[in-house]
Amino acid sequence: MSANVHPFERLSPQRIVEAVESLGMWLPGEPFTLNSYENRVFMVSDDERRRWVVKFYRPERWTDAQIQEEHDFLFELDEAGVSVGVPWRSETGDSLHHTEGFRFALFAQVVGQAPELEKPADLFALGEVLGQVHAVGKQRDFRYRRTLDPDAMVQESRTQVLGSRWMNARQRRAYERISQELHEALRQRGWPQSWNLRVHGDCHIGNILGRDERFSLVDFDDSVMAPAVQDLWMLLTAQSDPEAHMQLAEIIEGYEQHLDFDRRQLEWVEPLRSLRLVRHSAWLAARWDDPAFPRAFPWVAEEGYWDDHIRTLEQQRHALEQAPRWIAGLDTGF
Repeated sequence: MSANVHPFERLSPQRIVEAVESLGMWLPGEPFTLNSYENRVFMVSDDERRRWVVKFYRPERWTDAQIQEEHDFLFELDEAGVSVGVPWRSETGDSLHHTEGFRFALFAQVVGQAPELEKPADLFALGEVLGQVHAVGKQRDFRYRRTLDPDAMVQESRTQVLGSRWMNARQRRAYERISQELHEALRQRGWPQSWNLRVHGDCHIGNILGRDERFSLVDFDDSVMAPAVQDLWMLLTAQSDPEAHMQLAEIIEGYEQHLDFDRRQLEWVEPLRSLRLVRHSAWLAARWDDPAFPRAFPWVAEEGYWDDHIRTLEQQRHALEQAPRWIAGLDTGF
């Protein structure tokens, strides 16, 4: 096989089935591909009609110790009664498995729908489950997984994007300027290390499933040491201030059924949004050698994408200059 073939291209249906069956299961049908780019994720059914999600981790992204630490956090949460997607363990207690150079894990399917972020009851329920997660997360620190570091992450992202081949000279100058301005704005803020705890890390509605106002969190692949607000801010989607304050109030009320929330962290909602915007384009550039990315995101190679991205970063820089909208109108508790 050519050295230029991406490792994930070797994940044929037969290999996937053989990997799962090496754990002692029998799969009567073929795997169904689920929507995932960072890793490769498939739905499979065994001979007892149980549905499983099998995740093949991206080679060289995490160490075995980092993945195992993610799994161990999930086991802690499950033991504490928190609703999360927990990896299957073999009779020897192993949750991380190896096959032909890949690491993979098996999860029982979590059924349900994404929450509706316009519904107060859903927001309250989301706040509750996040408060439960963080109450466990604060009990100890990660040893191997990363700590969220906006300064380092923006610098790494800028280097990745500026090293790509897509932008023309005008765009490159504009991107270099605006990304540097955002970098400086984030540097000037900083957060106390005392705010850091184990969090989900990528808490958007695609990683939340449930029904009847009971939700489960799945995919802790980006679990990290970070402030609690890292798991809250992506749920704040409203455009008008009254709706925004409703969202935040419901989430915090649910959250504080289990753990107090330091309102000073709300100053980081827009900075964290800035960080995600900068990291997203860098992620696309870094993963372009994976054939799934050009197929799924062809517009990244087009000039218009980078004009739009630079314009979005300009708008975000202006948002950072404004007074934090999430604090105005909310009882800060101080």
